[in-house]
Amino acid sequence: MNAITPTRNAARTHVAVLYGGISAEREVSLSTGAQVIAALREAGFEVSPIEVTQDLPATIGALAAARPDAVFNALHGRFGEDGCIQGVLDWMGLPYTHSGVRASSVAMDKAAAKAVFSAHGLPVAAHRVISPEELAEADPLPLPYVVKPVDEGSSVGVTILREGDNRREEIARSWRFGRRIMAESFIPGRELTVAVMGEEALAVTEIATGNQFYDYEAKYADGGSQHVLPAPIHPEIAAEAKRIAVAAHRALGCRGVSRSDFRYDDTAGEPGRLYLLEVNTQPGMTRTSLLPEQAAHRGIGFPDLCAWMIGEARHGP
Repeated sequence: MNAITPTRNAARTHVAVLYGGISAEREVSLSTGAQVIAALREAGFEVSPIEVTQDLPATIGALAAARPDAVFNALHGRFGEDGCIQGVLDWMGLPYTHSGVRASSVAMDKAAAKAVFSAHGLPVAAHRVISPEELAEADPLPLPYVVKPVDEGSSVGVTILREGDNRREEIARSWRFGRRIMAESFIPGRELTVAVMGEEALAVTEIATGNQFYDYEAKYADGGSQHVLPAPIHPEIAAEAKRIAVAAHRALGCRGVSRSDFRYDDTAGEPGRLYLLEVNTQPGMTRTSLLPEQAAHRGIGFPDLCAWMIGEARHGP
């Protein structure tokens, strides 16, 4: 059987869907959860929705009362995709979708993930981890560069600083995403993404947006971005992007699905050069999300995709 052939074995399978959460991506997770709940019911599963709030004991109590066969983790951001809720589910002995504690925590920490990528020979941009005080004092890298939280997703808190930009000190003073800031050289060119399902890359999508970059608004607002699938790029680059995405998925120890994001510098002409930005172990499952689009491109409908993910649910590392 092909590694990404979806199978439905929903009979008598009870799934709890965790969604909401307490991160900056709560609204995204609520949208993801609503669509996953509907898709799993369409696929024939018994579904218990559990909206996660600040009250962790209530979440644990709801899971214990539901006694599901598996948990669909539809949480995003801190505490949802950084290994925290995965540890709780491991403790409870509940199989869950997506990656385990180790892969989730490393992927969420951009500095740790880049160290893994570099150790495996995958191409990353020049970068430094700095404090807000260091950012206020001086440019950490030659302009232009990007500053971003080390452990947030969905482009939350990402800013590009260019020549003549005078916002550096203001950004440092108002920083609210912890003590560590990832500074990364800005790579010109195009935005690409590759979803991995099992251990197979699905497709390469180019993300076009009128915004400065693929920020939170571009990701989730209607008309914020255009997804070009398959990406109109050099065949060698498409093959390389798929290879790197699978290699990154394996290097981190991901399971189920992941999505690798790239910058593709073709400013000097094709074939150009790829840079791996990060791996998302909990790709969005909203109507504008990239993983469902790539799955559909491969002939896998949304209910089948969700059912496949339940079939891959595990606990432990």
